[in-house]
Amino acid sequence: MIRHIVLLDLKDDHDAEELGAILDQLAALVGALPGFVTFEHGPNRDFEAKSQNYPYGFIGTFEDTDALQTYAGDARHSALGVRLVDLCVGGADGIMVIDLEVPG
Repeated sequence: MIRHIVLLDLKDDHDAEELGAILDQLAALVGALPGFVTFEHGPNRDFEAKSQNYPYGFIGTFEDTDALQTYAGDARHSALGVRLVDLCVGGADGIMVIDLEVPG
């Protein structure tokens, strides 16, 4: 299993409705793309004060690397990514991505 963790450094004046729409559309890809198992999102509470620049994030769970690569190459995902970049400080630089391989 791959946990695709994305942390967002959102602009102070980001459009919250646009963010919600993007996340809803990413969630709709679960089951529509082979091996895309779950999608969750929410505010980063940063209880250890280690990631204060990233107030929001999401996690997608994929069966394997092939499934993650299918997601990465999907035109719907790419279009949503462009919209997400516009909401972040520094564009793509305001997005941190971590892909953890975990036991299934």
